[in-house]
Amino acid sequence: MSSVEQLSRGMVIRHEGHLYAVVEFGTSQSGKQKPTVHVKLRDLKSGHAAERTLDQLGKIEEVESEVRHMQYLYASGNERVFMDTESFEQFTLGKDFLAEAMGFLVEEETYRFLVVEGHVLSAQLPDILILEVKETAPVSHGGGLSTVTKEATLASGLLIHVPLFIKIGDKVRVNTSTRQYIGKEH
Repeated sequence: MSSVEQLSRGMVIRHEGHLYAVVEFGTSQSGKQKPTVHVKLRDLKSGHAAERTLDQLGKIEEVESEVRHMQYLYASGNERVFMDTESFEQFTLGKDFLAEAMGFLVEEETYRFLVVEGHVLSAQLPDILILEVKETAPVSHGGGLSTVTKEATLASGLLIHVPLFIKIGDKVRVNTSTRQYIGKEH
């Protein structure tokens, strides 16, 4: 039988033939009813979020998973080539597979990937990445307005809005979930 003690964030489970990562879980109770454990899951193939109760999940089947560090080597059409930094094995991953991570990939940088049953399933980006500004308009002063921004292209090719004082070569912190400028790296 399933129990809340078995759950942990990031664990990979198999449910109804799909692989899910546990994003978060919590218990709720109303009145004299027994506590209900709500589990938020992310389908590792489609990326879609799902919510279930522990009772709906039934017996939890944990799937062995590991995190591997891979260096981004180069682009080849719509695919990106990575090398496992321990085994030196190379993996070719498509743009569709990399989805959200595409805007943050910089050649020769190392990224974390979730590997299940020998298959690379997803890139695990940190909440904040530091990227160099490759193109932007010249520095200008906004007359004291802190909300005025300009476009900047980062080393990964991602286009974001930054404050007017940011210049080419500056390193900026970017929130990977919102794709927004957070601050300048000093």
